[in-house]
Amino acid sequence: MQEQARKKLRPEPSFEDYHKQWSQLYEGLNYEQGLAAYFMNKSHEWCEKPFGADMHFERVVEVGAGTGVHLKTIKHSVKEYYLTDYSDESLAKAKENINVDDYDFTIKFQQEDASKLSLPDDFCDRLIGTHVLEHLLNPHLVLQEWARVVKPGGVISIILPTDPGFAWRLGRRVGGRSAFIKAGIDYDYWMAREHVNPLNNLVSFINYYFEDVKSSWHPLRIPSMDANLFYICHIKV
Repeated sequence: MQEQARKKLRPEPSFEDYHKQWSQLYEGLNYEQGLAAYFMNKSHEWCEKPFGADMHFERVVEVGAGTGVHLKTIKHSVKEYYLTDYSDESLAKAKENINVDDYDFTIKFQQEDASKLSLPDDFCDRLIGTHVLEHLLNPHLVLQEWARVVKPGGVISIILPTDPGFAWRLGRRVGGRSAFIKAGIDYDYWMAREHVNPLNNLVSFINYYFEDVKSSWHPLRIPSMDANLFYICHIKV
């Protein structure tokens, strides 16, 4: 039955080929050119605004770190920073981008599945997940997994796109979408497969599981999914 159905459809695209191409293009198209790049970079800066140089986290784990974009926005002191991602290609790119000698703390690159970490309980003082939770199946279980590895009193920091809000959908149209299509990526198809969790559902999960959540909306600050591009929260575990 399934084989017969496949004959009536376009061929299944290769996720491996897509992800390899996406890893090569993502940083340049999303963070280095145009208005979309400006706001993507600002989202990381907004996330780190509450954590100044006077603050310290002994051990930080970043999940879904990609090519390492967020690391450059860290202002607080830290002893060990674990930069993790599921993709070998992204980690290799991160190693190219980051000169560990530029930092006064230890940086460890580690392959990890953000939804099922190999780390022990109460492992870190802070966990950072930027633009990642919207991609993961069973996000309610992922949040429980992230809380597992954070020490009591520690912090989980999350950045989420306001997809499928109006501002985010409009930003896609005027932002990097055309550049990805020009590069040969079927952008709409892959975004439909990648952004599996709408923001309103993710916010509901966050508010259900955690009592101490400090959230903000950007760039307009008003709590509206349609008027903003990003939702940022810091959860005290």
